[in-house]
Amino acid sequence: MAKRVLIVDDAAFMRMMIKDILTKNDFEVVGEAQDGNQAVEKYQELQPDLVTLDITMPDKDGITALKEIKSMDPNANVIMCSAMGQQAMVIDAIQAGARDFIVKPFQADRVIEAINKALA
Repeated sequence: MAKRVLIVDDAAFMRMMIKDILTKNDFEVVGEAQDGNQAVEKYQELQPDLVTLDITMPDKDGITALKEIKSMDPNANVIMCSAMGQQAMVIDAIQAGARDFIVKPFQADRVIEAINKALA
């Protein structure tokens, strides 16, 4: 059965890119969110196997959303997405429980590698 993924990014274009990579690699995208508030709501509603979570978003950033998701579900599999130059935030995210991180612009093989590692 395909692993179920929730994609969270404030940029529709980035969500589309990740969705394309995932669907071509037999993952099921069960939902999308454009900010941290939606991410937490949709995580509760959809119970995905994995979340790709952008760090920098309006309203509620990815690190805050990550902490809320992990407090609801300590076993949540979350991979952070970051632009170059956000190393300090990536370290915060890993300490808060993120399994891995992928850097924009996305490389399909790196995305799949990170997801497979997180789900292993």
